Amino acid sequence: MKNKYLVIYQELVEQIEDGEYKVDELLPSENELKETFDTSRETIRKALNLLSQNGYIQKVRGKGSVVITRNKFDFPVSGLVSFKELSEKLDQNAETVVHDLTLTNPSRHLQHQLQVTKDQEIWRVVRARHLAGESVILDKDFLIKEHVPHLTEDICKDSIYTYLEGELGLKISFAKKEITVEEPTLEDKELLDFEGFHNIVVIKNYVYLDDATLFQYTESRHRPDRFRFVDFARRHQS
Repeated sequence: MKNKYLVIYQELVEQIEDGEYKVDELLPSENELKETFDTSRETIRKALNLLSQNGYIQKVRGKGSVVITRNKFDFPVSGLVSFKELSEKLDQNAETVVHDLTLTNPSRHLQHQLQVTKDQEIWRVVRARHLAGESVILDKDFLIKEHVPHLTEDICKDSIYTYLEGELGLKISFAKKEITVEEPTLEDKELLDFEGFHNIVVIKNYVYLDDATLFQYTESRHRPDRFRFVDFARRHQS
């Protein structure tokens, strides 16, 4: 005999998939579900936790359980792909909003990340990426001015890589990547549609030219429910 919370979970899944509860709608409260299924609150919480783990709902403090879309975008980890190229591949309506474009001197942290001195100027570019009408990625790019003398908001809104390769003739070769899961910052919460989420997936990119010169450091901060990070691996035969 199935555990009762699994029976409740399956019934709620069927109701969500049949459209009885639509995306962005609230499920009944724990008390209402407790009465409907004639069971304990602990059993209801187990069923809701399973729904959350499997991507059907997002628990929002002060509101309850919100039905969310289960569509995830595949984000390639191994490639070096611009957002414009990715959105075209996904065939999604995409928009880039430039929140900051500044020529500045690097902080101590950025001096270390970019291997520059405090007197070398760098570009700071902060862009929110919108997919399917939601702000789901916050890109923070830092580029060494010595390699990128000129940037405009229009370039940043379209594609920095298209400009660097097409106009400046830079040969972007490879990147080292680090992936972490972190707590969202105030900036994340302000610039992303982030209500109800408690973690953010951060991809740090150290990008090099074909002569192995580091010229860019990027933090790409992703809302956790909308992306699946994929890679392709091949075993080398001895």
